[in-house]
Parts: sequence; C-alpha cells; structure tokens
Amino acid sequence: MGIKSFEEIEAWKKSCTLVNTIFNLCRNPNLNHEYARQDQIKRASISIMLNIAEGFDSGSDKSFINFLNYSFRSASEVQSVLYIFLDQGFIEQSEFFELQKELTEIKNLIAGFQRYLNKNI
Repeated sequence: MGIKSFEEIEAWKKSCTLVNTIFNLCRNPNLNHEYARQDQIKRASISIMLNIAEGFDSGSDKSFINFLNYSFRSASEVQSVLYIFLDQGFIEQSEFFELQKELTEIKNLIAGFQRYLNKNI
C-alpha cells in the first residue's frame, strides 16, 4: 500500500512530539538568559520534522534521502545543545537522558527509512 502522506511517517510523528517537548523545556526560567541556545535548539528540533515532510514531497527517493540526511543532522544538533544545557546545569541529568533517548530513537527511525529508500534507487 505505501505511505500516502508525511504525517504517517513514524519519525515525523516522534519529531513532532519532540518539538513540543523542546518548546516546553525552553520555558524553564533557568534558560531565560540563554536566548541564542533556546533559539538554536528550537530551530533544530523543528528542522527534523520539516525536512522529513519536505523530503517526502520532493518527488524522488534520492532527494528524499538527502532531506532525511538534513533531518538526521538536525537531530544531532539538538543532542549537542542538550549537552550544553546539561553541562551548564540548565537541565537535570534524568531529563537529558530521556531527551537523548528520544533523539536516538528518531535518528534510528530516520536511518532505517534511509536504508529502505536506498534499496529502491
């Protein structure tokens, strides 16, 4: 049958949930003075889901794979900013580990989708 819309893609669904989590995290008063990092992590988390959607509608598996690469790298960017938040004491270690777990799951889903698409080109 196949996927008919990007909203059906599991990595997109999970990245959508991640965006909400990141936005809630950035409401933490400890991060009020960290505007640049807040902006960066929000943009990177949004980029994960936007690139999945844009890639799905790109018209070719090869192009979609490229967009999935961007999405994967944006997830790595979010992970990196989380290290800064942890190291600076802006988030607790338990929250850090939970977010890292979510990001690893999203990255695994993206990588799996890339492998699947690579078989078709």
